[in-house]
Amino acid sequence: MLILPAIDIIGGKCVRLTRGDYSTQKIYDADPVRVALEFEKQGADILHVIDLEAAKEGRPMSQNIIPAIRKTISIPMQVGGGIRDFETAVFYLESGIDRIILGSVAVFNPNLIRQLIDRFGSGRIVVSIDILDGKIATKGWCEMSDLSYLDFAKRLKLTGVTQVICTDISCDGTLSSPDVTPFLYLKKLGLEVIAAGGISDLSTIQRLQDFGVDGVIVGKALYEGAIRMEDIVCLRRTNVCSPAEREIILKSGLTKRIIPCMDVDNGRVVKGVQFKNLLDSGDPVDLAKYYSDQGADELIFLDITATVEKRKTLVDLVRRVAKEINIPFCVGGGIRTLSDISTLLQAGADKIAIGSAAVTDSDFVSQAASQFGSQCVVISVDAKRAGDQWKLFIKGGREATSINVLEFVQEMERCGAGELLVNSLDRDGTQDGYDLDLLSAITGRVNIPVIASSGAGSPQDFLEAFTIGNCDAALAATLFHDGILTIPDLKQYLSINSIPIRLQASAAVRQQICNTVSLNQSLYESTQF
Repeated sequence: MLILPAIDIIGGKCVRLTRGDYSTQKIYDADPVRVALEFEKQGADILHVIDLEAAKEGRPMSQNIIPAIRKTISIPMQVGGGIRDFETAVFYLESGIDRIILGSVAVFNPNLIRQLIDRFGSGRIVVSIDILDGKIATKGWCEMSDLSYLDFAKRLKLTGVTQVICTDISCDGTLSSPDVTPFLYLKKLGLEVIAAGGISDLSTIQRLQDFGVDGVIVGKALYEGAIRMEDIVCLRRTNVCSPAEREIILKSGLTKRIIPCMDVDNGRVVKGVQFKNLLDSGDPVDLAKYYSDQGADELIFLDITATVEKRKTLVDLVRRVAKEINIPFCVGGGIRTLSDISTLLQAGADKIAIGSAAVTDSDFVSQAASQFGSQCVVISVDAKRAGDQWKLFIKGGREATSINVLEFVQEMERCGAGELLVNSLDRDGTQDGYDLDLLSAITGRVNIPVIASSGAGSPQDFLEAFTIGNCDAALAATLFHDGILTIPDLKQYLSINSIPIRLQASAAVRQQICNTVSLNQSLYESTQF
């Protein structure tokens, strides 16, 4: 979990408010630059800077101080407050600011969000979800809308947003612990969540980490000595990130992901070698629940014979699986139309993996990204080495094409795909390790996340997928299905080796999550697309 100390600026000074009330302004330091440098020395991962005057007035007010902070520190920095037009956003992003935070404009002008993501990528655009009594607050929290935070979050997903800051306004600046329920629902939607508001002590931070929150913004508690930065650093289960690791985190969406894959044939999970000699590995619903409980970051379900049999994906089975898990869920196989995608999203899928249809009709990918959002569109790339190149295969790896894989993945990014699932037909089921040459060649040519697939046989293979292949996630099937390696053990290994990873919560915490979500079943169901 990332630690983001907050610097709120009014009149060139470092201040804090209580519940966003400007009349409660308290000055803590006259030199925000000095404060920023001190936070960096103490081990902060990312600096969170808000121009509070700009948030209220709708135009930048601290344009001298913010560049001065940027020049002084080397850690990543995100800036918000009053960024309500394209020109202001570009000013910050092109002047060295790593990420910008958008609030009111995301409510009133979602097209601007799309434009910025198209130009700069979703990794540099963060949207602030500021909640009071379940509704969204705007204009520096001075005005309330009638928009529920869940409806707002769903709208954000459709614009391509992947990262949000969720603030419990009722707790902000009060040193009282925030309600974790909104964080859980936003995570269920597949968003990366940074928690803010009321972070009061180390136990609150520990609790948020156990719930799987991706980052935490700490403000008043640091300034008033309720928490020390060094104590937060000691608390975290993962090692303190180096500058190089922070850059990897920032680019890839905070943490690396471990993804079990279920290849499904005739309603059963199967396994094989290079897509041949398939053997039964169990019931998809039971396996899905098992992996979700083990701490998997995501689950992929591939109906591997749907395309070749010219039939639709097993929608009823998808629906049953979705009801048993609380992690992002990607479904692929036999997807040929926008209607197919809509049906699967409504059945509970969060993402859709498109394979053969993307090869035969790239416009389909563009249409899917436009209608459902890039974050929903995953391209399944079946690759096989041919001399010094890799050629693309279709129909579940059964039919060769003459298409160059590296050219294809670049085209898919241009069409609006949000992620690539890279399968090596040479390594599939062999447990000889991922095809690192293939993976590094692809990650070197695209800016969207890449999932490594095919060949995992040991924890070191996953480590190399991240450190050599530069992948954002790593997938395995047989290794997990056969119990050769468990997800908690793998994550512990990766954490020890300095890979930023979401560690599994304790059994008690997982049960608390389940109990919290089950309190409002209708709200839970509303998060199913």
